[in-house]
Amino acid sequence: MKLFDELKWRGLVKDMTSPEIEDKINEGGLTFYIGTDPTGDSLHLGHLSSFLIAKRLKDGGHHPILLIGGATGRIGDPKPSGERQMLDLETLNHNIEGLTNQVERLFGFEVVNNYDWIKDLSLLDFLRDTGKYFNINYMLDKDIIRRRLETGITFTEFSYMLLQAYDFYHLYKTHNCRMQVAGSDQWGNITAGVDLIRKKEGVEAYAFTMPLVTDKAGNKFGKSEGNAMWLDSDKTSPYAMYQFLLNVEDEKVIDYLKIFTFLTKEEIEALEILHKEHPEHRDAHKALAKEIVTFLHGESGYAKAIKITETLFSGDIKDMQVEDIKTGLLDAPHVTIEDATNICDALVMAGACKSKREARDLIKANSIALNGVKISDFNLAIKKEEAFGREVAVLRRGKKNWYVLQFLK
Repeated sequence: MKLFDELKWRGLVKDMTSPEIEDKINEGGLTFYIGTDPTGDSLHLGHLSSFLIAKRLKDGGHHPILLIGGATGRIGDPKPSGERQMLDLETLNHNIEGLTNQVERLFGFEVVNNYDWIKDLSLLDFLRDTGKYFNINYMLDKDIIRRRLETGITFTEFSYMLLQAYDFYHLYKTHNCRMQVAGSDQWGNITAGVDLIRKKEGVEAYAFTMPLVTDKAGNKFGKSEGNAMWLDSDKTSPYAMYQFLLNVEDEKVIDYLKIFTFLTKEEIEALEILHKEHPEHRDAHKALAKEIVTFLHGESGYAKAIKITETLFSGDIKDMQVEDIKTGLLDAPHVTIEDATNICDALVMAGACKSKREARDLIKANSIALNGVKISDFNLAIKKEEAFGREVAVLRRGKKNWYVLQFLK
């Protein structure tokens, strides 16, 4: 299968500026760029699909450049919901450093920062040499601008399109960059860059977008109530990433395998058959989780995620390390207790029981475990010296209900 056909099969092509792109992609040899503003110090799963497209193109003989928006990040591109909150310079520089290190480690791409060339532009030169090529009606017709006109848009946001267009022009002049790849929400901005290069240089540049990756309800993939699944293991552990992927919607898991993994068409189609015949086995989900976690965190990260998963499932946690306890039970209810707190009091405090009477009944029914060991003594005192790392103790009610007890320091 040719590279462009594979991208189409994987659902990675939405809009193209020219039908020539198909041949250009299949031929190889293009320098292209993808961009991201430093709104955080790590990429998240919402970014990963675009970066994996760039890696697929790199593996197909093209040269990728990652542009980090040290300049454009100071103003922010227009959002449908309103103006972005501006970040202070210290935060921006911290984020730029984090993104640069992460992208070089994961993908090996050349990284550039548009602040390096935009900082030297004078306003008059920019208006004269770039602004004159853009008709206001052309800019107002862009989808994201149109959608914001009713609620209002600042001149700062309105100018973002020109800056992104100038980035493409600058990379064409300095790196012979002929193509840009982005999510579909950037279509208006990237076509402005194509138009600027054509008008100023008489040269055809190219761009294509990929559909935004969403769940079946249309929410952006990798986010839950505004909390992203970060690619940085210090922000989202390999275990947390594994669990998130293991629990994606059944209806979307095959699409995600195509988008987020390098498994072949034959391998994914085989998983699709297994998924349809025995969805309860979660073969497709496990493959998705394994591929992404291994890509991001290596075999060791994947092995650790599996170990925590299997240990928590078995309930035999007595030999776990305190850091693995904290990672694996991050989302479990947490409560602070004093040293030598009574077991029944702790169950009530943690929300595992409504009353001491219920706590005693559960203990009597052999339904409560402390640190992986079944409890039968109503008067047991939970001691700090017997806790994991002398920091936390763990209660379990039944098979799936976990509670973390943190000792006062």
